[in-house]
Amino acid sequence: MSVPHPHQHPAAEAGRPGAHVAGLHATGDPASGAPAAWTVATALPVSYRVRFVPGVLDPRNPALARAGGPPGRRLVVVDARVHELHGLRLRQYLEAQGVEYEMHVLLAHEQVKTMDAVFQVADRMDSFGISRRGEPVLAVGGGVLTDVVGLACSLYRRSTPFVRVPTTLIGLVDAGVGAKTGVNHGRHKNRLGTYHPAVDTLLDPAFLATLERRHLGNGLAEILKVALVKDADLFVLLERHGRALLDTRFQTPGAGAAVLGRAVHGMLQELQPNLWEHRLERLMDYGHSFSPTVEMRALPELLHGEAVCVDMALTTVVARRRGLLGAEQAERILRLMRRLELPVWHPLVEPVTLGEALADTVRHRDGRQHLPLPSGIGSGVFVDDLGAGELADAAGWLRGWSVAAPAAATGALRGSGAGA
Repeated sequence: MSVPHPHQHPAAEAGRPGAHVAGLHATGDPASGAPAAWTVATALPVSYRVRFVPGVLDPRNPALARAGGPPGRRLVVVDARVHELHGLRLRQYLEAQGVEYEMHVLLAHEQVKTMDAVFQVADRMDSFGISRRGEPVLAVGGGVLTDVVGLACSLYRRSTPFVRVPTTLIGLVDAGVGAKTGVNHGRHKNRLGTYHPAVDTLLDPAFLATLERRHLGNGLAEILKVALVKDADLFVLLERHGRALLDTRFQTPGAGAAVLGRAVHGMLQELQPNLWEHRLERLMDYGHSFSPTVEMRALPELLHGEAVCVDMALTTVVARRRGLLGAEQAERILRLMRRLELPVWHPLVEPVTLGEALADTVRHRDGRQHLPLPSGIGSGVFVDDLGAGELADAAGWLRGWSVAAPAAATGALRGSGAGA
């Protein structure tokens, strides 16, 4: 895997503001009744598993039945579309494994990713009579479904375990491997959420065989994110095999396994030292500075990964114009996005929307831009000085490139330089 970036300092976590050695410290004399104050410092150990489990619904495979604890009762929350495709196999699996279960089928997409969905899951947990620790909820579906179930479980009795079985590519490589849960609120993406990792996440690429081609591209955008700011070898794999992976839905051995393995490992490598986001400089925020606002305002036109790709295309242009990327590198990036059938521009990529998106991101990152940009292919840097004029110029150039003939676009990009 790639060498860690200089900004990664796991040991610095202990020195962050508010970090303390575990213990109880009192000032004053509590026993005498004199004014006193206490400081309570503690730490929550966190350990969770993410693993590839081919044939997860094979009735002879006990992995899912035993995930998160011994076999027993399970509430199974499954995405409505996944239930249409795999519900019978899922029921047959649970029955073959002797699991006592109830199944809750949930409609799960961005427009209904709200607290109402969380309440539905919580109501079903209550009616099922789930125990507090020994009966993890099984979440079977894409990233929206696992985010909703994770949030419900984090709230139910303040912490109920759950197990994730991602069934989409974006779930396998992104939404299914971290600690965050969340739902949309108002016009804001994932504005309400918690940190509550699944105790176990079982990744089975066989689910991708029934995934629509567009949703495969949606996940490939998040893989491309990892490649652009962390893993140059992964970028080369996508250049060589990305289109074939779209065609075969990751069902042929070799390159598909390598791409998935590198993407998951890269994500976890970045998340683990900063799981609670005490540091707000995060490489995995690449592509997520403007996309949350663009995605929510474009609903249902853009999928999450598509909005992320538009964000990455824009910031690729910014990086090129700053001299962080060479012309050939920028061309390779934009060409690969198109080869993966991803959008590089959207009408909302205009000054007003981008300005509002950046302002919201600055609030989210506690008053700083902390904006990740690619620095060459496979590494990244952070900037805090992106201005409205520079952003508008990059957006205008990208709009022109998106409709230009490839030769003309290449020539224009070669003419862009730092500060152009």
